[in-house]
Amino acid sequence: MKKEYIYILITYIVMQLSGIIGIPVVAALGIYVFHESKAQMAHIALPSWIVISFIAALIIILPLYKKSIRNQEERISPMPIGQSLLWAVGGIFMAFAAQYAGAIIEHLIGVNAASENTDRILALIESLPLVVIVSSIVGPILEEIVFRKIIFGSLYKKFSFNISATISSLLFALAHQDITHLIVYTLMGFTFAYLYRKTGRIIVSTIAHVVMNTVVVLIQLSLTGQMHDQIKSVQGIIGGFFS
Repeated sequence: MKKEYIYILITYIVMQLSGIIGIPVVAALGIYVFHESKAQMAHIALPSWIVISFIAALIIILPLYKKSIRNQEERISPMPIGQSLLWAVGGIFMAFAAQYAGAIIEHLIGVNAASENTDRILALIESLPLVVIVSSIVGPILEEIVFRKIIFGSLYKKFSFNISATISSLLFALAHQDITHLIVYTLMGFTFAYLYRKTGRIIVSTIAHVVMNTVVVLIQLSLTGQMHDQIKSVQGIIGGFFS
């Protein structure tokens, strides 16, 4: 494995673990430097550090990634740009189809449709809207570089597509810390790996991943907003009866 890949993996792992130190530091800065209340900092320290750490990791990783692709020898040959763009668009629908297929399988075996990971992300976005940049753009970019370009790409040099895609997709699923929906995340990871292998361009799987995450987050936020509006309407009606 290239040394740049190793540095990227180290950066990604450090980013994932950095909250142990970063969150208390952000909270302390907010309280003692910016004179925010402890309650406020307890509410926004975690999402603030997520935004800071992910963007910092992206700033470190992108130059390393750019350096790693110079004079590289890959088993995957790049598809022409025009065809790649078509696959990028089609890949969006493939990603949603994989998510839907995974949800059906999970439903058949009795898995609750609610996702702890999605609920966690939505709660963070409500606390700090900037988190949507991480969940929709920065996160997917980092995940495609780490799980598809590096892990899948490195495995695919030695093993078959199925083995390489399965291992990298399982790691991708476990990284979401939502073991209940392991099937859904694994199928999505498998789909992104297929898009990368088919086109030879990591930008294709990245586009599909970014668009899928963005649409899912926007839909979830819209539904959450509608529920809040409905609750307010009910509270208004009840208040009218008892006024």
